[in-house]
Amino acid sequence: MPGPSLPDDLDRLESSLLDRFTALAAQDLPGPDEPGPNGRGPDAPLRPGSTLTIGHARRLFRAQLQSRHLDHAARWLRARGQGFYTIGSAGHEGNAGVAAALRVTDPALLHYRSGGFYLARAQQRGGHDGVRDILAGLLALVDEPIAGGRHKVFGHPDLGIIPQTSTIASHLPRAVGVAFAIDRASRLGVAGAWPHDAVTVCSFGDASANHSTAQGAINSAAYTAHSGIPLPLLFVCEDNGWGISVPTPRGWIESAFAHRPGLRYEQADGSDLAEVFDVTSELVRWVRATRGPALLHLRTVRLMGHAGTDVESGYRSAASIRADEDRDPLVGTARLLVASGAMTSEEIASLYIETRAEVRDLALSMAGGRVLVDAGEVMEPLSPRRPTDVAEAASIVADDDARQRFFGASLPEHDGPLTLAETINRTLGDVLASRPEVLVFGEDVGVKGGVYGVTRGLRKRAGAARVFDSLLDEQSILGLALGAGVSGMLPNPEIQYLAYLHNAEDQLRGEGASLSFFSQGRFRNPMVVRVAGLAYQKGFGGHFHNDNAIGVLRDIPGLVIACPAHPLDAAPMLRTCVASAATDGTVSVYLEPIALYHTRDLHEPGDGLWTAPYAPPAAWAACDVPIGRARIARDGHDVLVVTWANGLFMSLRVAERLAVDGISCRVLDMRWLAPLPMADIVLHATQVGRVLVVDETRNSGGVGEGVIAGLVEAGYRGEMRRVAALDSFIPIGDAALAVLVRDDQIEVALRQMADSQ
Repeated sequence: MPGPSLPDDLDRLESSLLDRFTALAAQDLPGPDEPGPNGRGPDAPLRPGSTLTIGHARRLFRAQLQSRHLDHAARWLRARGQGFYTIGSAGHEGNAGVAAALRVTDPALLHYRSGGFYLARAQQRGGHDGVRDILAGLLALVDEPIAGGRHKVFGHPDLGIIPQTSTIASHLPRAVGVAFAIDRASRLGVAGAWPHDAVTVCSFGDASANHSTAQGAINSAAYTAHSGIPLPLLFVCEDNGWGISVPTPRGWIESAFAHRPGLRYEQADGSDLAEVFDVTSELVRWVRATRGPALLHLRTVRLMGHAGTDVESGYRSAASIRADEDRDPLVGTARLLVASGAMTSEEIASLYIETRAEVRDLALSMAGGRVLVDAGEVMEPLSPRRPTDVAEAASIVADDDARQRFFGASLPEHDGPLTLAETINRTLGDVLASRPEVLVFGEDVGVKGGVYGVTRGLRKRAGAARVFDSLLDEQSILGLALGAGVSGMLPNPEIQYLAYLHNAEDQLRGEGASLSFFSQGRFRNPMVVRVAGLAYQKGFGGHFHNDNAIGVLRDIPGLVIACPAHPLDAAPMLRTCVASAATDGTVSVYLEPIALYHTRDLHEPGDGLWTAPYAPPAAWAACDVPIGRARIARDGHDVLVVTWANGLFMSLRVAERLAVDGISCRVLDMRWLAPLPMADIVLHATQVGRVLVVDETRNSGGVGEGVIAGLVEAGYRGEMRRVAALDSFIPIGDAALAVLVRDDQIEVALRQMADSQ
């Protein structure tokens, strides 16, 4: 057979498998295409009582064989230095029966051992070459149809498979969101990505079932169903008994999920294709009819170890390994086919060898294809920017009658000067009125209107289907948004406090911001995550309500971070984030400074300088705020102050005091913390010649470090200083001021810099 030989362990496994095929008892019955006296044609059941036909089983067996040979190809391609991924699906090929029980239009979020599922679904889409797809992923080729050589994932828009990364269980919260969005889009009359009666399927491993993300998502699904909300979702736990080298206790998955309220549970033997198909078909019928969640416990085996570098003999006994080989799903399907008279044992062995040759020949012909080498090409799908289109989309507004119906007697532009919180509220209202696909949700955002009243009244105006309270779990909130976004909605979830985001940040890092990158933009999850954060709350706080740590957000490639300080910027920046999500699929974090929510005055009581009138729609284009552009909040020529949020408020107050002494400060509000507005910063720094960065985030890992580095790299050689918060958690009460940036620190630094002329 052409191509490289298999490593010794795989060669032994293949020889053993062929021996098992040959040993199967053949029955001298007519072939499936020529019905004999017993009527055993392609439409006959594979075995009595099964709904899986002989013809369908033969096609699925081919998918299973292809998956096994792709696993072998991955190993020898890696040995040649041409392959880059060796986590295989061997032993899990029974999931081909799961795919066969679903429609190609049912959205799927798959476990990384889902080769059989992928190839069986490719069969459902006539003419689709799933083998070529997977080989291109193993070879990291540019023409791989989903990630384009950026990662090995199972995904394709034509197959309804949303690509997932390898992060443990991180795709489960999104699956809940996808299932939720199917019926919610239909209820709202929004054109969703999936048919109105679709079922979402999400597979994961038994070890991943213990992860807090999986537990949270499954709990969220049951909670949602218990609340009477449709959630057509089929979880599939593929239980091979191992988490790399750590065994899963026998019976654990059944014990954990079989009696979970609100979640129907069934199990099937993954080595018995007919049982997998029949049990899954019944579960899918139930989910499709009831619109409720279910879990299929698929008992599988793991063959060939966790990955190519995994030496199983180091932690498993030979008897344990042989026991799994005895349950090989390929042998199980072959036994069913031979027993039904569909194929002889010789035909089974011949098909195995024939499929091996096809996969090897194709792999060898594809090896050496073009791979990514240019940074620009690698990053192209990361975070597309079309500012002209975004600016146009940011000006979209509901017609006058619709706005009047939404807001009632008083339109926002007639409400007089508004605070930051009031401006955000009115802007969300306009977004809801103009875009029927927008959802606003989170903890306390519905009936209560948010802890700080930012969403007050929106539920009454937009309806409970669009503005609603979630369960108290940030992973579930973000997962709901991710699933809704990829399904045609435009979610605006709220995270109640910045400190609460940290237990769920992987939903942004591992799932949200990476989806476009790993699918070349063919899948997107547009969303604007509103987060109440930063410090300086008076009379209330402590670390969990005054958090100034955003380094983890700035570290996520492609994520946009908007941070409006003044009501003048809040509305256009929020409209830009929403428009960028709708136009480019952007994932944004809209970081709202809590301490400035209800501030009205800047220098003295009653001056109203921290309020602004709400611009009428006719003026929106003129006050557009593009991503990554700063604003001069105060002009001056002695020192440039670069800052944002609470730092802007303090710096403007200090600059006013210094002006009395003849010190002229130019204050630049960055507004965007990712991407940084470095072009504007460098321009003004060069003009002024002295720069003070007022950084309310941490001294280490704060935003200011990026500003200073950007200035140095741009060739700026003038004086630079930074005033930053200390590397400390924020204590409660007045003690917070001991570690945060203060007015007096800013003033001292500015006076020293002005005196150095």
